Amino acid sequence: MKKIAMFLVAVSFLTACQKDDVLPPPTDTEVSNPELTEVSGFYLLNEGSMGSNNATLDYYDYSKGVYTTNLYPTANPDVPMDLGDLGVDMAIYGNRLYTVINGSNKVEVMDAATARRIGQVEIPNCRYIKFHEGYAYVTSYAGPVEYGSGNNQVGYVAKVDTASLAVVDRCLVGYQPDGLEIVGGKIYVANSGGYMYPLTENTLSVIDIASFTEEERIPVAINMQYVIADDNNCLWISSRGDYYETPSRLYCYDIAQHAIVAQLEVPVSDICIDDNNLYIISSSWNNLTYSYDIAYAKVNVDSRTKVADNFIADGSDADIIMPYGIAVNPVTKDILITDVHNYITPGTVYCFDATGKKKWSARTGVIPAHITFTGK
Repeated sequence: MKKIAMFLVAVSFLTACQKDDVLPPPTDTEVSNPELTEVSGFYLLNEGSMGSNNATLDYYDYSKGVYTTNLYPTANPDVPMDLGDLGVDMAIYGNRLYTVINGSNKVEVMDAATARRIGQVEIPNCRYIKFHEGYAYVTSYAGPVEYGSGNNQVGYVAKVDTASLAVVDRCLVGYQPDGLEIVGGKIYVANSGGYMYPLTENTLSVIDIASFTEEERIPVAINMQYVIADDNNCLWISSRGDYYETPSRLYCYDIAQHAIVAQLEVPVSDICIDDNNLYIISSSWNNLTYSYDIAYAKVNVDSRTKVADNFIADGSDADIIMPYGIAVNPVTKDILITDVHNYITPGTVYCFDATGKKKWSARTGVIPAHITFTGK
């Protein structure tokens, strides 16, 4: 699951199983007028419910205005398994689509144009993925995790040769590493320690890519999740907090100054960057109030300030039950937000224009979460 709470049941150490659960058949729905730009479409990875083996892959075709659900079975009729259990991250590198399937302990690799299966990389309890010069770097919890236990293993970053799809090296980091970013020959890894409560992790591991060794750990905040670089040589780091007295927050780390230069009182559940703006959605849970903090904020990375409390301008955020994932079309600047509803039934993806007005919406799979754009 994308949001690791300190109070969740441990993730099971599972392998992908055969098609025991019946997934909905692929559907094509016309949801908008065609648009012709350099961005031809986007994939949406639905996480699916933990342990249910119902992660699915959707695709939106801008040239047709058509949204297609659950396309993996159609693209791979000879594959005896579904996509797997719990899809937690996704990215395109070269002409390949990489989906990180946490509960199935694998990275599923497909052709980016057709979603045709190429192979898989076996990585236990894998989390997030980034690429650099022919290699994929994947964070891993290293095995099963147990909430509040001293028996959890130290996590690592796996180095994967994208040509052979072989794990060629591993670098140990902190406990339960999540998001990572690559800047200036270094890999920055957010060690969450999300299952260590009441013990906590609060460090950002710095790995030298050339030697693939950890150089240092930088204290930032507890239970971190995302690390995103801007054009100012800064890293934006999100903390989930402890769901009690310590709230979710956003931090700016200046790489050159080697220091935290800003702390924003902005709860973060998902985040993306476009030009000089960070778009943030929040559905952060608080165990004291037994409520969610729902927000749609925008932060300017140059001034390091929040410039909008709600970037949705037409009031249609009232239609969104539980925001979960966000992405911005790099050409049109349309904003995509996913709604997981109740985490059990199919969700919805909403498209807003650059001014925050709703354009269209479409039905998705269960827990729609991760979006990556395709280009012509």
